[in-house]
Amino acid sequence: MRFDVVTIGGGLSGLVTACRAAQLGRRVAVLEQGSEERYLCSSRWSTGVINIMGLAILADPAQLEMAILEGSGGTARPDLARAMAQNGKRAIEWLGAQGARFIQRGLQKDQPGQQVLAPPRRLQAGLDWEGRGADVLMRALEAQIMERGGEILRGTKAEALIVVGGACTGVEATRDGERLRIDAKAVAIADGGFPANREMVARYITPRADRVLCRAWSGAQGDGIRMAEAAGAALGGFGKFYGHIHHKNAMTNTQLWPYPHGDAAAEIAILVGPDGKRFTDEGLGGVCMANALAQLADPLSSHLILDDAIWQAEPKITTTVPINPAMPNAGGPLITAPDLARLAEKIAIPPEALAATVAAHNAAVANGDFTALPVPRSLRKHKPMPIAKAPFHAVPLCAGITGTMGGVIIDANAQAQTPAGAPFPGLYAVGTPVAGLEGGPRAGYVGGLSKAFVLGLLAAEHIAAA
Repeated sequence: MRFDVVTIGGGLSGLVTACRAAQLGRRVAVLEQGSEERYLCSSRWSTGVINIMGLAILADPAQLEMAILEGSGGTARPDLARAMAQNGKRAIEWLGAQGARFIQRGLQKDQPGQQVLAPPRRLQAGLDWEGRGADVLMRALEAQIMERGGEILRGTKAEALIVVGGACTGVEATRDGERLRIDAKAVAIADGGFPANREMVARYITPRADRVLCRAWSGAQGDGIRMAEAAGAALGGFGKFYGHIHHKNAMTNTQLWPYPHGDAAAEIAILVGPDGKRFTDEGLGGVCMANALAQLADPLSSHLILDDAIWQAEPKITTTVPINPAMPNAGGPLITAPDLARLAEKIAIPPEALAATVAAHNAAVANGDFTALPVPRSLRKHKPMPIAKAPFHAVPLCAGITGTMGGVIIDANAQAQTPAGAPFPGLYAVGTPVAGLEGGPRAGYVGGLSKAFVLGLLAAEHIAAA
């Protein structure tokens, strides 16, 4: 088989790349290991919220560029950050022309709202993807690809990149036990990173990979990164991930992920480790908290501590599925006690340490100074509340990994790089398995959908121009 462009992965990043390349007159194929018509993947499960570093993708490009550079702690490639920021609006307009529908969320005066793929998911526990925005968009893009002469090769698993004379010239794959050679002028790696690969999670994120939750599709095994490394492409940017904090029971109860998660509650309460002390800045948000949990000696040893006032307030501040009452209703019970001492006994942490931690937190809330805490606290989305109204509650936690950060080092055209820093002819990477945009000390997260849409367009257009 021979094509102009082959994408490895049939999620949104692969479909956008293939659809745009086909629109530009190139013969394309999408390799997707799932064999079902509506094969499962992390893209299809997406909630459909499109942002760049938490900002609306239609915000001022200069603001978006600065947010990427600051959010990544200065680790993002400036050229790549600029390309993401400057092409967000164009990506949304292009998707609209392909049949995508959007609603706007969080409109503010003189500021655009976040674009959300329509129809949005319902606010309920567990997965909710059938007929939701991402599922609808994937089917629309598939239809456009086939209409333009492209092929969706389901049940086809990429195994290795073909490299001739230092250039990527195709893919070796398997289908129904048969080995296939697929020649192509360009190949775009577009799979879902490695959240479901415990060996890679242990290698790049936490040695206790068995103690973190994969809240992504089980097929996200890092195959694209593995193939790129074997072919000689440069890798980097590892160490962080995009995810949320969940009830510990989510490790075995699928109704407790991807929603509800405990991010909003933790932003106004506290997280404590097995020593009864805070170990992270809760104000930095759920992605940072999840990364901090994963770095504990035992990622399943922490608790969310809150009082009844915070428990009652949480539904008013969260923008997703409230843990009150969705979490206990889905099988994630609260641990409750009439006072902090008995709560500490129930969760097996030192009562004196918990009392001191809560007292320091309450004092900081009262005087408005969070800088003197043993672990200083940021004030961003929500103002912390005191933990003072009985009964007191604890939630045993786990870190849930949705998407990994780091992978194939790319330039502003989404073209892979060699270890010497030169473009790798014929090889591109889009979506999750890329390096150069995210991570850093605060686990800055650009946005999975924005990376899929913008990088997919840039890769397809650079391939077509070449």
